[in-house]
Amino acid sequence: MKRYTLQKTPFVVPTTDGKLIEEHFGNATNNNSDVSIAHMVAPPKWSEPFQVPEFDEYTYIIKGKKQFIIEGETIILEAGQSIKIEKKARVQYSNPFDEACEYLSVCLPAFSLEKVNRED
Repeated sequence: MKRYTLQKTPFVVPTTDGKLIEEHFGNATNNNSDVSIAHMVAPPKWSEPFQVPEFDEYTYIIKGKKQFIIEGETIILEAGQSIKIEKKARVQYSNPFDEACEYLSVCLPAFSLEKVNRED
């Protein structure tokens, strides 16, 4: 019995906003609801609606910058920086800058559309 899982073909989540989402482990890839790990690239001028997720989200910036509005406070992360946003925090993610932002995201428990609670 193998005591590891090698991921060579992450699930590419279909999007309509130009954002690349490659889920390596999680609900979409291997039905893992405990944790999701995704590589993402947010294009310039990209943004999502505010949301109140039912999971903790850790973000590590590889390249570029990403803006977070958390409970009304604006934070900008740059390459090499990371953040943990606790579940039930009202947050908006965006890249209002002129270059793409490449980052890793880890959600505990795993990301799901049912648990992200995006606002209209």
